[in-house]
Amino acid sequence: MAMASVSRQRGPRPGPDGARGERRASVALLALVLGAAAACAPDDGIPRNPSGRPDFNGIWAALGNAYWDIEPHLARPALAMQEGPVVPVPANEVVALGAVGSVPSGQGIVVGGRIPYLPEALARREENRERWLEQDPEIRCYLPGVPRANYMHVPFQIFHSDSKFFIAYEYAGAVRDIYLEDPGPPQVDSWMGQSVGRWEEDTFVVTVNGFNGRTWFDRAGNHHSYQLVVTERWTMLGPDHLMYEATMEDPQTFSEPWTVRLPLYRNVDSDARLGQFKCVPFVEELMYGHLRKNPIPR
Repeated sequence: MAMASVSRQRGPRPGPDGARGERRASVALLALVLGAAAACAPDDGIPRNPSGRPDFNGIWAALGNAYWDIEPHLARPALAMQEGPVVPVPANEVVALGAVGSVPSGQGIVVGGRIPYLPEALARREENRERWLEQDPEIRCYLPGVPRANYMHVPFQIFHSDSKFFIAYEYAGAVRDIYLEDPGPPQVDSWMGQSVGRWEEDTFVVTVNGFNGRTWFDRAGNHHSYQLVVTERWTMLGPDHLMYEATMEDPQTFSEPWTVRLPLYRNVDSDARLGQFKCVPFVEELMYGHLRKNPIPR
């Protein structure tokens, strides 16, 4: 009797025609949902991951000469100069490089053209330029910092998903693990700082702080203090183009915030790989050669 009661409660099973009808209804509902999703997806040609966010994965590089000088500049014989019989000439340390050591012109990437230095910081910049061979951290293969790492003469690679965002740079093996949840203030100051990212619609916004104050923005002596805070904005323009912006705030160095802006280009070669340029061994002679028992004459 109990089993009969249960059978009555379940009701009659659908026949073959009913089952086929249910399947057709399910297929129609799925098609409706997929069609609605396709209609809502932006038709802008930008590659997207399953969550709908722009897909930045790939190898990227900047064009132009901002890594020499982020402000507009003319071509010149060298960064390090000395007095000549008529006009300044390249310093002895770089004169043998000839055209290889010269500086190509550039239109600059600073919005508005000039960096708003405080007077003492501007004097420091001029001193940096005069002592470029001694002062530029790039020469000794120190990590490049942010934003300099993003427009150097070598590329970088972005790896990301909905839960992780990581950037590997070819220069000096620099890396950035960008937090998607704020871990709080940086525990220590560092060359690359601490990066915390968030999405504002299709733009990835990253706040970077916790710098050690020793990096430069370029080879032209443009600098900052440990108080620097960088706000980056990464925005896809198309399948293989990014617009990169970085706004700098540093009340110890600048009179007001200022911004750099430049496009970045994805390497579309199917065989593209990020190379290695771990340059520390390349500068051992420069930094420690004088400690040899019999130093090489210079």
